[in-house]
Amino acid sequence: MKNKSFQGKETGLKILLIILAILLVLVVVLTIVGRKAQTKADSQKELMESQAQTMSFYVIDKKKMRLKDAGFPKIVLEQTPKYLRRSKVPILKVKVGPKVMTLMCDHEAFKTILPKQEVKARVSGIYVLSAKRLRGPVLEEDKKGKKGKKDKKDKDTKNAKDAKNAKNGKDTKNGKDTKNNKNGKNSKNSDNNGSKKSGKKK
Repeated sequence: MKNKSFQGKETGLKILLIILAILLVLVVVLTIVGRKAQTKADSQKELMESQAQTMSFYVIDKKKMRLKDAGFPKIVLEQTPKYLRRSKVPILKVKVGPKVMTLMCDHEAFKTILPKQEVKARVSGIYVLSAKRLRGPVLEEDKKGKKGKKDKKDKDTKNAKDAKNAKNGKDTKNGKDTKNNKNGKNSKNSDNNGSKKSGKKK
């Protein structure tokens, strides 16, 4: 019985070690694949940055949709990896001069763009790398930031005025007290002098 129990524990331990080994191999493989994908993405971004051009356009609309529904040319879909074809990506519908175009957008740049804005952007092919607002609606975050700065400035100005007024009031009060003390001293001296004169006449 003891031998069977020992063999069962040994078998369970072997299975556990095998599972741990498999998990370790998977982690290593995923790490290597992730690093390769990151390196490839970085190199592609550097290439796009080197080929990017600055252009201004009017944003008609923005949304996230699948590439096949965005209306890109067939060659774009063919060059896109299959796992990305079904995923939703940031898409901009813009007007460049008289021409209406569909562009793909960087995720961070997509957050800063609003419809009905005129923006100045760095574009590589059909990909918008970055964008800066020229005219049009302002993001709520920017409004809150500007309002917060203005409120802080007004508060600081008000505090400075209050401090100045308090200081002036204190100085005025101190001046009045000094004057009153001086007048009181002079009155006392006058009374003493009057008393002395009266004593002499008697």
